[in-house]
Amino acid sequence: MTTARYVVGIGMSGAATSGDVERLVAGTLRLAGIAPGEVGLLATHDRFTHDPRVTGLGLPVVGFSAEFLSGVVVPTPSDAVRGAVGAPSVAEAAALLGAAPGAELVVAKQRSSRVTVAVARCGGELS
Repeated sequence: MTTARYVVGIGMSGAATSGDVERLVAGTLRLAGIAPGEVGLLATHDRFTHDPRVTGLGLPVVGFSAEFLSGVVVPTPSDAVRGAVGAPSVAEAAALLGAAPGAELVVAKQRSSRVTVAVARCGGELS
């Protein structure tokens, strides 16, 4: 277990590159005033759990099925995302699921043309 304070949720299109993912994650953390070392986990759709665009960031990755992602209430659901992956949110929902019970979304979805990132503060220890 780790006592990291934040989980970054990542959603992306098939056209996203590793650079796209890295830039949006780094930019989002910088704008939120969160040091990269405070992030202990990346969370995403289970289809991206072993994707090098995510694993290349060097942090543990957890993936969630569309069914689990659909069960999370988020501030900015998307019909386009629902059509693509079967859940109205990937980044926000995955961040909240990965951050354990009592999590708080501290950065709502940030988007580029191919990547979406959100950040949740951990409500307890990550497992």
